[in-house]
Amino acid sequence: MTQLADRFHAITSQINTIDRPLGQSVHLLAVSKTRTSDEIKEVHQLGQKAFGENYIQEATDKIQQLKDYDIEWHFIGPLQSNKSRLAAEHFDWVHTIDRLKIAQRLSDQRPQDMPSLNVCIQVNIDQEESKSGFLAQEVIEAALKINQLPRLTLRGLMAIPKATDDPEQQRLSLSRMHDLFTSVKAALSEQNQPAEAFDTLSMGMSGDMETAIQCGATIVRIGTAIFGPRPAKTK
Repeated sequence: MTQLADRFHAITSQINTIDRPLGQSVHLLAVSKTRTSDEIKEVHQLGQKAFGENYIQEATDKIQQLKDYDIEWHFIGPLQSNKSRLAAEHFDWVHTIDRLKIAQRLSDQRPQDMPSLNVCIQVNIDQEESKSGFLAQEVIEAALKINQLPRLTLRGLMAIPKATDDPEQQRLSLSRMHDLFTSVKAALSEQNQPAEAFDTLSMGMSGDMETAIQCGATIVRIGTAIFGPRPAKTK
């Protein structure tokens, strides 16, 4: 096997051995930003279907190159209003709904001949000034509005907690995300809004994957641990 295959099998094996709440399914999202189409093909051939991209133009180029492959494309980067149409037309998921304007534009721009776009609300769970996303106290109101947009399916919440090597701080932030997820799902039901599709908690990367899964993550976003270090930029 190649090094890439070795890394992929190691991370999937690790995910399968982490203790988790009973009945919780965890899906691996392979973060393929800056990676080549050939690298994506190799990981896809190992059985990986879902890939995450951060940059719209780079991603749409790769989506066109790989249009004959059965790939589920997730947008996980910051989304500018002037790029929302590209996301609406090319992706299966958008994890980074950080304001209502973006949700409305995606709904308006989603082609009628495509399935509804799966979306997650991005939460700034640690109230960091440098990060986008709804504050925790804003999420329920946003979810009730986004859940009614006609061309979107609200699937859950997404977060990038504050970077820390302190396991207890990681667990605190990730546990707050799980509590918020539970509260949003309850609020949807209380308002007689469809809540069956609200099943996703997108959190956890290489540094906090184990804790995230233990705290209820259903999607973990892993890049370097699969694809290896990014090549150094040449001058």
